[in-house]
Amino acid sequence: MKLYYRAVTQDGKQMKGMIDARDQHEAASYLRQHKLFPIKINQVTNTGWKRFFPFLNKVSTSEKVFFTRQISSMLASGLTLMQSLEIVKKQSQSTSMTEMIERIIADVQNGKSFSQALEKQQNTFSPIYIGLVKTAESSGLMDKTMSRLADNLEKQQELSRSIKNALMYPIIVVVMMVLVVIVMMVFVIPQLTGLYDNLALSLPLTTRIVIGSSNFFAKYWLFGILTSVIGYYYFKQWYKGESGRKIVDGYVLKLPVFGKLISQVIMVELTRTLGLLVGAGSLVVESLMRSSEVTDNYIYSQAVVLVARRVEKGITMGDAMEASEIFPPLVIEMVKIGEQTGKLDESLLKASEYYEREVDQTVKTLSTLLEPIIMVILALGVGFLIFSIITPIYNLITSIK
Repeated sequence: MKLYYRAVTQDGKQMKGMIDARDQHEAASYLRQHKLFPIKINQVTNTGWKRFFPFLNKVSTSEKVFFTRQISSMLASGLTLMQSLEIVKKQSQSTSMTEMIERIIADVQNGKSFSQALEKQQNTFSPIYIGLVKTAESSGLMDKTMSRLADNLEKQQELSRSIKNALMYPIIVVVMMVLVVIVMMVFVIPQLTGLYDNLALSLPLTTRIVIGSSNFFAKYWLFGILTSVIGYYYFKQWYKGESGRKIVDGYVLKLPVFGKLISQVIMVELTRTLGLLVGAGSLVVESLMRSSEVTDNYIYSQAVVLVARRVEKGITMGDAMEASEIFPPLVIEMVKIGEQTGKLDESLLKASEYYEREVDQTVKTLSTLLEPIIMVILALGVGFLIFSIITPIYNLITSIK
């Protein structure tokens, strides 16, 4: 870890700087060996922008993939965990990741297991990641488990990237449209309102609607922002509760097109995570309970928990899923085949691959449909504004002729 020190030389001069050491005792010993007497040694905290924006200090998914893949390769080649960590630390080009690995190394050197060291980095590693590492420590399959984890993280990253890329264009267009409307309402419409008042023009309904909206926005914009912020805060508090999540997550799944996409993404994450846990040697009930945490949807999460409880009572997982209407027939059949053949993990991973292809196709269809729809809405909105602004001027010119 990086430590900040202040020390005094034999001549009585004060010195300060930073030093890399496992702890304060090692730093103090190093300074004394160099004939410096330490006054103060503190761990370096985030400085600059990272102090005010902690997310800038977060380890990215790409860095986690790199870390996991490298550890897997080095363990498979016969290196010890400590040697692997030291090499990955030297290879890292990210300050955040280097500091994280240093903390893990220090914990392992102090007698903690690898999974216990990862538990202290919960902002970086998910409970499922840590749970799989813990299972691998007892089974002795750390290199294979880390390889599977790296594959899983890469697939998650690819899925997230494909969805973001598909939605990027529509989001940019909508944001630009909102900005144009705001500029029109704040700067353009008030100027034209004064012109219309001076000319004493008879304004059509569309123009009066635009002017009224502009006046309302100019007078009550602060009230609107405060109301939105307060409303969002109370909505967030309500959504944290069980009833709020149940209602909102239920409606989200019923959304046209988007509801289907969300369900498919949930199936990808659920089947992949479940297959990964079962393949690593976790019990089916324990795997189901852990997998329920990755869905981020109350309806699916509770359905998976219910399946786990039924399995705990002796019902097969396929039959337990079949009793719920939320699981697709394909997943149920794949689970039943996996249970019959003794290859449940492989069946679940195949189901995950199928839904990955489905998500990819749905995203392509969605992006194809959204572009013309957004362009039509944009054209109608801009056309309405232009029509409302031009009509009074056109009527004035016509009356003069």
